[in-house]
Amino acid sequence: MRAVTNEFAKMRHLRVGLVAVVMVLAVLGLSLYTVVSSPTFSPDAPSAWNGLLAGMSLGIPLISPLLLAVLASRQTDIEHQGNGWLLQATSGLAPGGMCRAKFTALGLVVAASTIGTSLLVIMVGKLLVGIVPPVSLAHWVGFTGCMLVVNLAVLAGHILLSAKVDNQLVALGIGILGTILAVFSQGLPAVAAHATPWGYYALAMAADYQGSDFVALPLPYPSIAALAVVAGVLFTIITYRFDHQEA
Repeated sequence: MRAVTNEFAKMRHLRVGLVAVVMVLAVLGLSLYTVVSSPTFSPDAPSAWNGLLAGMSLGIPLISPLLLAVLASRQTDIEHQGNGWLLQATSGLAPGGMCRAKFTALGLVVAASTIGTSLLVIMVGKLLVGIVPPVSLAHWVGFTGCMLVVNLAVLAGHILLSAKVDNQLVALGIGILGTILAVFSQGLPAVAAHATPWGYYALAMAADYQGSDFVALPLPYPSIAALAVVAGVLFTIITYRFDHQEA
């Protein structure tokens, strides 16, 4: 717990909160642009909320991969610059333990921003856009949960990468590549989208524009659950290997 508290203390100087706010506002802006730019969108239509869901399904893959890389890089690079790995090891906290603490702290920030984005889009859709039909809460909550799992899986991978590689330009380059994969995976078969963590953004699309209207899409709960298990197991194994190597 003390290690996690220390990570939150470091965030004050790393502008992590600013990056999280940018993530929320960027996704919100893209969601609104999707419905505003659609000539067939009507706030009275039964499918009106699908327009915002389609915007979020596009906005999160465009924004999250790079900004998650930035969050992980900033939180980890401070250890490379200040020899923090060695200093913490002398006090009994091995590198793997530090990575787990960083994931816990950043994971809470990412969870808050992901859930906050979803709630903010609903509020703006109701108050600003004036959508009349009730929200499909089950589908909305399911989509938010799926995106949260994918975000956390990508974050875990970037924490490991930033911890292993001193040059953070590599991590940021992977973040840009992840954005490309997340967007282009929407046009790939589902089997290909399963090949990378970023492909799950495309698999978890909640709605899309088809024909002249926005339609809801089924959510791949088994695939997302499998991603959560695999990412969790791999992150645990690799961080404990970090501890063993340090010893």
